[in-house]
Amino acid sequence: MTLAVGFTVLVLLVGLERVAELVVSKRNAAWAFARGGVESGQGHYPVMVVLHTGFLLGALVEVWVRRPEPPGPLVWTMLALVVAAQGLRWWCITTLGRQWNTRVIVVPGGGLVTGGPYRFFSHPNYVAVVVEGVALPLVGGAWITALVFTVLNAALLTVRLRVETRALARA
Repeated sequence: MTLAVGFTVLVLLVGLERVAELVVSKRNAAWAFARGGVESGQGHYPVMVVLHTGFLLGALVEVWVRRPEPPGPLVWTMLALVVAAQGLRWWCITTLGRQWNTRVIVVPGGGLVTGGPYRFFSHPNYVAVVVEGVALPLVGGAWITALVFTVLNAALLTVRLRVETRALARA
């Protein structure tokens, strides 16, 4: 199997994981809204969807067009980081339970979660996103995608963290 084919399989698996996240998110959003949940930051959400979709597509296009040949140790190290990021992401999702969402929805009286990875730092899911944003493209040698996504994601996370912090402070 060529690197490009293996990388495509990996990106498709990550894409399926993202679909699973959206299913969980939609279910949790319905639960939150039924309990008086209030959504904040709707304006940045479509940008986030486009950025994350573009990230996966951009990595694929770059690998198939440029045909990079990253060194084996880089590929395996980055693959390990991708797997670790997925593990951290799902640890966040299971720790937050019904409070987890891809949107910023706060249920009145829901309380701040301080267990699981949240006992170590405030925004572990965003750590997973940042690590994945660098590591996934580099598995295939797509350094341009890694760089562009990292810069754009940093700007988006600046907005997202402000929205989330304000929403949680109001709750």
